[in-house]
Amino acid sequence: MSNYLTRAAWFPILGLLPLSTASAEGFIDDSKLKLQLRNVYFNENFRDEHGMSARAARTAKSERTEWAQGFLLDYQSGYTPGTVGFGVDALGLLGVKLDSGRGRSGTGLLPVHDDGRAADEFASAGMTAKARVAKTILKHGTLLPKNPVLIYNDARLLPQTYQGTQINSSDIANLSLTGGHLQRFKLRDSSDSMPIVPDGYGGDQSGDFSYAGADYQLGKTLRLSYFYGELENFYRQNFAGIQHDLPLGPGVLTSDLRYFNSADAGSAHGGNIDNDMLSGLLSYAVVGHTFSAGYQKLSGQGGLPYISGATVYSFSNAGIGKFIEEDEKTWMLGYGYDFARLGIPGLTFSSRYLSGDDGKSNSAVKEWERDAEVAYVVQQGTFKGLGVKLRSYVYRSDFARGRDSNRLYLTYDVALW
Repeated sequence: MSNYLTRAAWFPILGLLPLSTASAEGFIDDSKLKLQLRNVYFNENFRDEHGMSARAARTAKSERTEWAQGFLLDYQSGYTPGTVGFGVDALGLLGVKLDSGRGRSGTGLLPVHDDGRAADEFASAGMTAKARVAKTILKHGTLLPKNPVLIYNDARLLPQTYQGTQINSSDIANLSLTGGHLQRFKLRDSSDSMPIVPDGYGGDQSGDFSYAGADYQLGKTLRLSYFYGELENFYRQNFAGIQHDLPLGPGVLTSDLRYFNSADAGSAHGGNIDNDMLSGLLSYAVVGHTFSAGYQKLSGQGGLPYISGATVYSFSNAGIGKFIEEDEKTWMLGYGYDFARLGIPGLTFSSRYLSGDDGKSNSAVKEWERDAEVAYVVQQGTFKGLGVKLRSYVYRSDFARGRDSNRLYLTYDVALW
């Protein structure tokens, strides 16, 4: 069977609208279907009971250990010919339990039933309709937003997904424009569609999330960005960022400055917010080594608000802690090395240390975290693209339980066409 007929066979299977052979030519010929396999093992041991009552401490878990297999089937069509091109994307997600237990569940890999046991499996699927005019693309359906005011979480077995509409345009040279409106989302360890709420919110209200912004490349070394996001009747947020690369000696010094201004919006269901967060990070890359140092300061009322389950666009979004409590001040040190300089392409190492204090979370906040990661991706041969990643995190805090966490990821992408 020809490659064209093989792709055409998937056309009705994915539930796509029938098109004539002529109009479907670009739609099918430019389509892609990829299967990503993720095998993830998590082990977390709790080291103290800060922030817990005596009764809660007696019944709290001492560890969380789970092992699971994930399957991500990602189909992306091409576009039909013409001034306006149309297409459809589809995403299928499946997570399967390999090992868990009622006393060891809750790592975020798998859903947890009311009896404390992890689900044997969970799955979800999403479709996205899309249209393209020149270099402007409009999408409606299942989305994976990634911008400073909202980054979908993809740090476990399956990614967090959202439902809504998004438009991206790069018709103007060096300028990228983005806008979107979202109504619902699914957490990374759930197949349930939920209304959107801010992280930590326990009430029964929710709201739609809207965002818009721009990234501008000024020359080869300077990048500017501005984004606005608003969770209806909860909070609104402005972001501004500057990144600059400066050749210095044999290496490159990168400056990354980020500023968030957040305030409550509408009915303020999540409480009063009037917060500023300023972060700065300097990184120097030279002959395979990368050295970095940074500082972050929050001021005003409340911590940095963000969508439940999402990733925070901050240097302090570490493996366990986020270091974004009210008035918290954090300094960071990091180091990375690319072993390609020693003739081992695909092997990398990175580490960082964060220390935050002066924050407020019902009581005074002091926390620190030490992270390390070793990763290797096979560069050639039968198993080209096979990735192995080992992460180790140590977290301690005056207001939350300390944790030692070890995580092993095995990933492999299979291009089906």
